[in-house]
Amino acid sequence: MTPAELSRTVLRSVRGAVEEQELSVPVPARIVVQPPPRPGCGDYASNVALQLARQAGRPAREIAEILRKRLIGSAGIARVEIAGPGFLNFTLGDGAQVALVREVLAQGDGYGDRSAPSARGVGGGDVAGPGPGPGPRRGPCPDPAPSARDVVVAEALARIRAAAGVAADDGGQAAPVATPPDLTALVARLGVDEARWVLLRPAAQDPVRVPERPVQRESNPRFRVQYAAARARALRRYARELGFGSEPGDVGAPVGGHTAGDGPSAGSASAAQSLQTFHTLLATYPSVIDLAARLRAPDRVVRHLEATADAFFRWHDVYPPLPVGEQKPLAAHRARLALAEAGGTVLANGLRLLGISAPEHL
Repeated sequence: MTPAELSRTVLRSVRGAVEEQELSVPVPARIVVQPPPRPGCGDYASNVALQLARQAGRPAREIAEILRKRLIGSAGIARVEIAGPGFLNFTLGDGAQVALVREVLAQGDGYGDRSAPSARGVGGGDVAGPGPGPGPRRGPCPDPAPSARDVVVAEALARIRAAAGVAADDGGQAAPVATPPDLTALVARLGVDEARWVLLRPAAQDPVRVPERPVQRESNPRFRVQYAAARARALRRYARELGFGSEPGDVGAPVGGHTAGDGPSAGSASAAQSLQTFHTLLATYPSVIDLAARLRAPDRVVRHLEATADAFFRWHDVYPPLPVGEQKPLAAHRARLALAEAGGTVLANGLRLLGISAPEHL
């Protein structure tokens, strides 16, 4: 079950409570579910009861209990708990993570993309070329010439908003924008991918910090994201050479999941948390695209890709997808390989929306 599916399930519970007069509130258009702020509080949480409390004139925990009873037993939900002033915490069923991996792999390039098939594949263009930007403003004063950041952000947002199913403000008829000289200079200095990353990574209110030169090391978040995507593809190649493929399923127990000074139980808990975090980031990728489109904030996608790449490496270290030495490939290896491929799919899809390459090799 993805966050979007869980959100729809919660929304149906609210609508049912209203229709059966357990609640007297307007049914919200959408309900937000997101990972809980602390580990151990379930897989997802929602503050919908707190949002409805004022309109209902009733305590939030009372509303949460009404919804909890309706949600118990819903497909894909193993447990619903009430926390604090009225938060609903959801623990998904055992098959939810396997179903997520199947969904990502089944949708492939389309995961997180609501646009029509004919509108897909617009990513990956050269940053130095013209891109869709804001059309000229009509009036006595012409618009100032767009900067490198203006052009790159507008181009990325056009792809992100199309993926989120948001209609173009100009009906898709934006006038081409000439490549600004500062963009040409930046690309010549850093290369296409690094130039785009540098311009897209800061939030709108933050300044752009340009490095002296691109660094092809893991200290560079852009390289880390591309490397994680390339590593996922390499794992698939290596597995094929060993004679096995991917199959979503139980990834098994972690290997060497504790660090010096930690006991085995602490290490197992840390490994399990790395697995949960990785799954959560894959599941929330479509909602991040929607949020980035609504807020016109491509930096949201950048930060999500960084977090996903970091989670990929943490998970990969304790759940190795490939057998070691003379070990034969097991069902757990096939399941881990499937999860690695799902991670690579999300990273490649996000990079494509940003107009940054996802190379096969690094």
